[in-house]
Amino acid sequence: MQQLLAAAQQMQEQLLNAQEELAEAEVEGSAGGGLVKAIVNGQGELVELTIAAAAIDPANPDETAQTVADLVLAAVRDANRAAGELQQEKMGPFAAGFGGAPGGFGDTPGGDTGIPGLPGFPGLPGLGEPGTKPADGSAGPAGGQH
Repeated sequence: MQQLLAAAQQMQEQLLNAQEELAEAEVEGSAGGGLVKAIVNGQGELVELTIAAAAIDPANPDETAQTVADLVLAAVRDANRAAGELQQEKMGPFAAGFGGAPGGFGDTPGGDTGIPGLPGFPGLPGLGEPGTKPADGSAGPAGGQH
């Protein structure tokens, strides 16, 4: 049982590290041959949007507005696709280890594997959802470094 708990703690730490890497990573998407560029972090949050002046035609503001809107959507979708690939790269091994798909462990809601106490780790103090403290208020195995 000690070995199982140690393995679960190690996996939790690896998962937290992967999530941290995703939060810090940035990927770019573009549209219109680079007229519009969108940068999202590894979690898919838009952090920067650039529209080149060449994308704007002052002689036709209505059409330009629609074109720019379409290019922005395309660039953001492209960036989100790249972020999804990065998420799969970083988080895929965790899902694969539990027979699940990206976005969760296993096939049951909440990431439950069907094995009591394993991810989403709800049954083990200190190994609940990432960034949370145990319900009993203790620091958990990470020594309070959440």
